[in-house]
Amino acid sequence: MEVTIDKNSGYCFGVEFAIKMAEDEMESSDQLYCLGDIVHNDMEVRRLSDKGLVVIDREKLQNLSDCKVLIRAHGEPPETYKTAIENNIELIDASCPVVLKLQHRVKTAFDKMERNNGQIVIYGKKGHAEVIGLTGQTLEKAIVVMEDKDLNKIDFSRPVTLFSQTTKSTKGFYELKSKIEDRIKEAKGELNEVDFNANDSICRQVSNREPQLAKFSTENDVVIFVSGKKSSNGKALYQVCKGVNDKSYFVENETELDPSWFVNAEKVGICGATSTPMWLMERVMQHIHSLEEGMLLTNN
Repeated sequence: MEVTIDKNSGYCFGVEFAIKMAEDEMESSDQLYCLGDIVHNDMEVRRLSDKGLVVIDREKLQNLSDCKVLIRAHGEPPETYKTAIENNIELIDASCPVVLKLQHRVKTAFDKMERNNGQIVIYGKKGHAEVIGLTGQTLEKAIVVMEDKDLNKIDFSRPVTLFSQTTKSTKGFYELKSKIEDRIKEAKGELNEVDFNANDSICRQVSNREPQLAKFSTENDVVIFVSGKKSSNGKALYQVCKGVNDKSYFVENETELDPSWFVNAEKVGICGATSTPMWLMERVMQHIHSLEEGMLLTNN
């Protein structure tokens, strides 16, 4: 049985950069605070916790002082930086450059929309760390849209500027764009550049994984998708695999593998989300090899 790991899977550069910054900082410090899970993968969070990374929430941040706090790749709203200054907290800022650029674009667009009685709409998951950072650029006035029912929050008689959370589906973004255009036409009878400005702000390093994963899934008899259960990116990418290969299975780690999945399989592919560490996919591969050896011994 041939077992391969998808070369395009694993950390995006933003997550990899954040983890490297955390590890470098902890080499000279016994303890480092991190505002939220550094990555949506419990296995990696536990590994870094053993090295001294302490996960905190925003409430805990308010009560800290004279310490170091890591900002993860998702970025943070302006209030976090304000709190750090007030509490003499040194921020280790590992915000993804793509996210920081998007925050600046949202802030600039918001200032313009305020002058023109317009609205900022963000295609994303309400409460997601990146979305919290983006809405923070708009004094929390941005409208977060995920499902069709959320469209009712928008006043289509006023100008709309649309952005997307960087990790959302490209297909989903353009479907939403089309629906907003239709609603504006219904409300105003026409559509022009003043009424609507759509910005495809999806990270291509993430979105390009969908066609790559689809191809990878067709090349293997069985696909093992490794991801933390809290990863929205993981859930979305797994559906890509499942859509083209029904023998695709979602696991958080090697203990969830079922030997029956591999019966009569000649090629097994292992892949994962942008929050899946390579070491975890390699561990899953090793376990599959051990299961294969066990099946061979049983058959003999």
